[in-house]
Amino acid sequence: MNIKQINEKLKNHTPQLLGAETFKHFSVLVPLVEKADGLHVLFEVRAFNMRRQPGEICFPGGKVDETDKDEKYTAIRETMEELRITKEQIMHVQPLDYMISPFGTIIYPYVGVLHKVSSFTPNQAEVAEVFTVPLEHFKQTPPERYSVQYEGKPESTFPFHLIANGEEYNWQTRAMEEYFYYYKDKVIWGLTARILHHFLEVIES
Repeated sequence: MNIKQINEKLKNHTPQLLGAETFKHFSVLVPLVEKADGLHVLFEVRAFNMRRQPGEICFPGGKVDETDKDEKYTAIRETMEELRITKEQIMHVQPLDYMISPFGTIIYPYVGVLHKVSSFTPNQAEVAEVFTVPLEHFKQTPPERYSVQYEGKPESTFPFHLIANGEEYNWQTRAMEEYFYYYKDKVIWGLTARILHHFLEVIES
């Protein structure tokens, strides 16, 4: 292979996230609901019989299927399935910044308005409860913040003898800020709070 061939390969290469094919891809929707007292943000409580994170508060969303045409389609499809509403009731869907989690996932958040939905009968296999919080509450009540440290921990067979400083290698640690929002008896934290915080930053910037 010569320089010309290498240049042609690179010229036709579209950059993306290195190793993206090894990540799981998820999409979520931040649903806004218009009520008499103003805009509300809708949340779900995950069904208590679910294998992952039962009973936790989240936004509608799920894994991007191979048959989904894009991440936006996934966010809308999952919202329809979980809240049992139609596509026509989900309007003005716009993207937020996508996120890479420390756990091998890429999350694509969107914001949308739920239109002409007077009540919800969610899919009980996935959703135990639906509730809304006035958007103004979040704008007036900043979250509590806590730091979580993530440290590198090599497996037992790691070849320390091949790297500088061996077992004394100075592995970098990474701090992630966790947000906690409170509303009545509800605690919103984790990925959901992170997306909510980003959404609030975007609309108030």
